[in-house]
Amino acid sequence: MRALSTGVAARYSLTMDNWLEPVAVVTGVITVWLSTRQQLAAWPVALGNATLYFVIFQRDRLYANMGLQVVYFGLSCYGWYQWRFGGTGHTELAVTRATARHAAWLVPIGVVVAATLGFVLAQSTDAVVPWVDSAATSTSLVAQWMMTRKLLQNWLIWIAVDVVYVGMFLYTGLLLTAGLYAVFLVLATMGYMQWKRTLPA
Repeated sequence: MRALSTGVAARYSLTMDNWLEPVAVVTGVITVWLSTRQQLAAWPVALGNATLYFVIFQRDRLYANMGLQVVYFGLSCYGWYQWRFGGTGHTELAVTRATARHAAWLVPIGVVVAATLGFVLAQSTDAVVPWVDSAATSTSLVAQWMMTRKLLQNWLIWIAVDVVYVGMFLYTGLLLTAGLYAVFLVLATMGYMQWKRTLPA
């Protein structure tokens, strides 16, 4: 633990002028805040955020999260289209609730992806926390897809994932990113309440 703390201090003392993580933090907050407001602009900002974090996670050997950014990039393109044209008659998509049918296929997919990715990272890479990273990655994919479809419960999943991410990023020394996910935790709570108010009566 002392070695980890020393490494974190050394990196931040030497590279605080590195713009990648601060800019990623800012664009991340903007992305989620716009999402809580159901603003279409959330998606182009998300594309930039995914690109920045791909580079950051590659540097810090969080390989599952690095790969996750590639998927986020694709899902952001998909979400951008769906929010604009995914409603009835190619209109704006409205908020709905996830159903038991969604859970019946999303939960098994999430478990299989987490187990497979965790095994690969643990056996084949020098990943720092392969199983935690993989579980959080898999769950994040489920939550992000649900967001592209404006399913209300995506925010509840994000709340749980954000708690895990705060701890993981504190452990790996990404202090600004840990703070970012603490902010995400608050924004996810706000997002759930705001989206719930827009549900059709």
